[in-house]
Amino acid sequence: MRTPVQRVNRFFMLLTAPFFGLLLCLWWYQPPLDLKLNTEQFAAAPGPLELTTSLKNDLKLAESSASYTIDSIGASAQLYKQTTNAMNAIVNTAKAQASRPEQIYNRRISARLGIPADIVNSDRITIELYRLNPGNYKAYALKIKLKDASAMKMSLAGDGSGGAETTMRAVNRYGATAGINAGGFADKGGKRYPLSTTVVGGQYLYGFEPSYKDLSFVGLNKSGQLIGGKFFSRTQLDQLEPVFGATFVPVLLKNNTKMVIPDKWKTSPKRAPRTVIGKYKDDQLLVLVADGYNENGNSGATLEEIQNKLYNMGVIDAYNLDGGGSSSLIFRGKVINNPSDGNLRQVPTSFLFFK
Repeated sequence: MRTPVQRVNRFFMLLTAPFFGLLLCLWWYQPPLDLKLNTEQFAAAPGPLELTTSLKNDLKLAESSASYTIDSIGASAQLYKQTTNAMNAIVNTAKAQASRPEQIYNRRISARLGIPADIVNSDRITIELYRLNPGNYKAYALKIKLKDASAMKMSLAGDGSGGAETTMRAVNRYGATAGINAGGFADKGGKRYPLSTTVVGGQYLYGFEPSYKDLSFVGLNKSGQLIGGKFFSRTQLDQLEPVFGATFVPVLLKNNTKMVIPDKWKTSPKRAPRTVIGKYKDDQLLVLVADGYNENGNSGATLEEIQNKLYNMGVIDAYNLDGGGSSSLIFRGKVINNPSDGNLRQVPTSFLFFK
């Protein structure tokens, strides 16, 4: 019979037997322990040293990218500058090439006039004064390039109420650089009125009058071009948009063609002081004023001589203005020609040129 102590011991032996059996099996079998660490997790969480190195690498990369961007911008700016300079050079070359024919043409027509005695040049106008001596007469010429249409105007003495003044007076009154007498006139009741169709400031002074007895109109249009000829209806003249103009006789050249000079004007008078205005194909103007000591037909130039002279100098359109004692050429405040009256004649209209 077992004692209580024995029974207790037996109970604990039975209780712990499975545990010791398990330990015995583990000791006998000894399976390898898998203590492998998850290195990927540790790599995903860098330490302080690795973090500093990574930041340095990122900063170097950013600095390199910024440097590349700056270099790229600089290269682009340099390329843009080079392209701009190249384009400017092309434009300047094109301008030079485009103006070359104009320069050649201008030298050619200027050579036929000789050497200018004086020149006025501004942003609005270029005026060259020439002294001519073809042999049978003495004359003066103004070659005028209008860069601004407003650099030429027509004065009207007395606002069309029968007034008259010398071209010098008109030049001084308006502050012009040069001036010539313009259209013809008719005297009535002690007053002097412009002849036939006259346009001032784009308005007809006395209304439109169709051309008659070989009279012709000459003036300037809105584009600064010389216009003129015979007009038989107002619509015909209005189409040319005249800003100003006056009337006299006859037309000498039209479209580079010599016009027939009426017999009356070939002999009455044969020779006389003359004032003529014309234009070249590039719209430069040519004014010619021939000297003469009277209106009796014994001095000055014939209309045929003037016509031939202008034609040979390359003028394509030309119109005779009032002549005789009316012929006046003012330049830089001086009377250039020798008025046949001994003094400048008072006229109702003058063409003025402004610097």
